[in-house]
Amino acid sequence: MDDRMFRTAMGKFATGVTVIVSEANGDVHGMTANAFMSVSLEPKLILISVGKNAKMNQTIEEAQKFTVNILSDQQQEMSMIFAGQLKDRDVAFDTFEDLPVIGNSLVSLACHVYDSHEAGDHILYIGEVFNLSVQDGEPLTFFEGKYNSQVTS
Repeated sequence: MDDRMFRTAMGKFATGVTVIVSEANGDVHGMTANAFMSVSLEPKLILISVGKNAKMNQTIEEAQKFTVNILSDQQQEMSMIFAGQLKDRDVAFDTFEDLPVIGNSLVSLACHVYDSHEAGDHILYIGEVFNLSVQDGEPLTFFEGKYNSQVTS
């Protein structure tokens, strides 16, 4: 099996869309990710997967904390900005638990790094959730390389 076939197969799994945000030394960095899952209820743990070459690794390693922002169906543009698909867009972050978050997200999870593991070409971060914010709405989803909604701006 080649890389393309593997990516196509993985694209058959519909996911929600998150933006991971962390801040180190006054520098806020965010990245779009659909590699996110809950791990444990006691303690409350989640997992994110970050490519080894991503700038996010250095930021999370320095900060030892991050937020996971589960996007609503009205936030496709945010996903595209943090995926590098839309350039030269300024983003104003909100703050939750003294951490930067994406405003109006369905969920924002404030996490401390609980553990990390190297796995292939990614680093898996297990985050311990120490607080969260939830609001009603519909999720932004991703399937076969496409969003469930279109940017209206």
